[in-house]
Amino acid sequence: MKIYNTLTRQKEEFVPLTVGEVKIYACGPTVYNYIHIGNARPICVFDVLRRYFEYRGMKVIFVQNFTDIDDKIINKAKDEGTDYLTVSERYIEEYKTDAKGLNVRPATIHPLATQNIDEIISIISDLIEKGYAYPAENGDVYFRTKKDAGYGKLSHQPLEDLQAGARIATGEIKEDAMDFALWKGSKPGEPSWLSPWGKGRPGWHIECSAMARRYLGKTIDIHCGGQDLIFPHHENEIAQSECCNNAPFANYWMHNGYINVDNRKMSKSLNNFFTVRDVAERYGYEPIRYLMVASHYRTPINYSTEVIEQCQAALERLYNCRDNLKFLMEHAPSGEKQGEHDVRRRLSEYEDHFIEAMEDDLNTADALSALFDLARDINSSLNVSTAPSKELCRFALNLFQELADVLGLLYVKNESALDEEIEKLIAERTEARKNKDWATADKIRDELKARHVVLEDTPQGIKWKIEQ
Repeated sequence: MKIYNTLTRQKEEFVPLTVGEVKIYACGPTVYNYIHIGNARPICVFDVLRRYFEYRGMKVIFVQNFTDIDDKIINKAKDEGTDYLTVSERYIEEYKTDAKGLNVRPATIHPLATQNIDEIISIISDLIEKGYAYPAENGDVYFRTKKDAGYGKLSHQPLEDLQAGARIATGEIKEDAMDFALWKGSKPGEPSWLSPWGKGRPGWHIECSAMARRYLGKTIDIHCGGQDLIFPHHENEIAQSECCNNAPFANYWMHNGYINVDNRKMSKSLNNFFTVRDVAERYGYEPIRYLMVASHYRTPINYSTEVIEQCQAALERLYNCRDNLKFLMEHAPSGEKQGEHDVRRRLSEYEDHFIEAMEDDLNTADALSALFDLARDINSSLNVSTAPSKELCRFALNLFQELADVLGLLYVKNESALDEEIEKLIAERTEARKNKDWATADKIRDELKARHVVLEDTPQGIKWKIEQ
C-alpha cells in the first residue's frame, strides 16, 4: 500500500513496525460542543483506513483521544455555571451519538487527557532535564523551540518564517516567542493538578505525545488528523516526543483536506457553520458519511444542500442493488447454472479494482466507483430475466456488502424488524385483495406510501423498496 506522507511530501510504501499489525493515533475532538461537519471528515476517513487494514487481515490498534481539559471547555463551563467535568462528559456522550450515527467504530482505546496527567508530567520532566524545556516564574513550563534542530520539518517551514508570526501573549513569560506551553500554571477558579512546578494543567500538544507513547509506544506507524493540525499541533507533538524519546514519533503522517460550505470556508461569522447533528436531523447520518468518502481524503470538498441530496440519491442506487439481490436470492432456485462461474470471476474483478484504488493512498473515490461498477454489472447480470441461482446471488451479495462495509456504507437500512413489519403489511394487503376487501387493501397501501414504501409486482411476487 502506498501512503502520502506529509512528512516527506511523497507517496511511500507502507511498511508497518510489526508484521501484520498497524498502530494508528488519530487526534480526537476537544469536547466542549457538538462536532461539526469539518470534524466528521477525519473521523470517517480514518475509520475507513482502519477498516481497510482489517479487511486486508491486519490487526489494528487505533487510539483516538478526547481532549477533556482546555480553555474552551473551561469557558463553556463558566458560561453555564457548571464545571469542566460536566461539560466534557456531556459532549463525549454527544460525540459517541454522532460517531455511531456516522457508523464510525469505537477506537481500540479512547483515552482522556485528564487520565494521563502522570505520563504528561513524566515527559515534561524529561524534557526539562535534557534542556529542551524550562519552567517559568508563573508556574508555566515551555518547550525551547530553537533547541530542536528539526523543528518545522512536518509543516516544511523554516524556523525564520515561523518566527515571523509568533507573539508572546499577555501573562506568558517565555524565553522566545516561538516557545510553546507544555504545562500551564493554575489560575483562580480553574481545575488543576499537582506537579513539580506547582498546580496547573497540561498544554494542548503534550497530551497527544503522552497518550501515543503510553498506549502505542515511542514510535507509531501512522499519526493522522485534519490538515489544520499540521501546524502547530502536530509539529509540536513531533518536537516534544522526539526530543524526549530519542526516537521517531510516527513513520507516516496522514492529513485530510478542508471542507468548504457553498464554496466558502465554514465560519460562524458567515452563518454557514453546521454541526453533524444539524445535518443529520434533516438528511440522516449516512449521506454525511458518503460525502466524506466520495472524494480522495486529501482533496478539499464542498458541502451544500445540493451535494448532500446527491449523496442521498447515490446511496439509494446502492441500496436498490442490494435489495434487489436480497429479493432474488430469497426466490432463486438452488444449484449453480452453466456459465455462472464466469460471472463470479467477472464480478470478482471489481474487488481487484477496489483494492487497487485503496492501495493507492486510500483512494476512496475510485474505490466507490468500483463499487458502483459492481452494482451496474450485478443489475444487468442478475435479474428476473437471467434467473440466477441462489448460490450466485449469495456470492454477489456478500461481495457487494463486504466492499460497502470497508467504506462504512449501507448500514442504515439493515433493521430486520422494519423488514418484517413491512413484509407483514404486504401480506395483509395481499390477503385483503384476495378477499376483495378493497378498503383494507387501500388503507395498507396508503400507510406504506406514507412510509415511502414502493411496491412492485414481479413473477416471483411483490417486492418493495424505500424511496426518499
